[in-house]
Amino acid sequence: MKKEFWKAGNMLYPLPAVMVSCKREDEKPNIITVAWTGTVCTNPAMVYISVRPGRYSYDIIKESGEFVINLTTKQLIKAVDYCGVKSGRDIDKFHEMNLTAISANFVKAPLILESPVNIECKVKQIIELGSHDMFIADVLGVHVNPEYMNAKGKFDLSKAEPIVYSHGEYYGLGDLMGTFGYSVRKNKPV
Repeated sequence: MKKEFWKAGNMLYPLPAVMVSCKREDEKPNIITVAWTGTVCTNPAMVYISVRPGRYSYDIIKESGEFVINLTTKQLIKAVDYCGVKSGRDIDKFHEMNLTAISANFVKAPLILESPVNIECKVKQIIELGSHDMFIADVLGVHVNPEYMNAKGKFDLSKAEPIVYSHGEYYGLGDLMGTFGYSVRKNKPV
């Protein structure tokens, strides 16, 4: 078998599709959909988002130095897409998508109530990369909707029905296939 060779490009897929909320002082909050996001460090807890400098939310995040990553669900798919294609310069995305902005503990950017998990972030560093700039941020706190917790007090991903993004398309996630370390455990089920 011979593989096709393509020019350099981003083929690391799928990626989480998240809604990032942000807010300037004395202005309405905004939401931007981001797929270029992830974990950078466990201890201290750090994440990143990458945003094009021309996007409305870019300056808000750069000036305020904070944002909230709101995880998304199958039920939020329309809002995820809408918040990625419409500009907050022109509309109030919270209002248009019937989303509820609630106060965070440490940042002025609001949490999205309908999101199963909200991650409060404080920008630590901005790296100019090219088409996007990367905002590396400290995680200040995490809010979890109790309806997505299992009997053992663990977040149940299957209840949340998260969505991911790949080449302009949104997908749901499939079945649990294993847990960390299952391949080396003796006499333990997946």
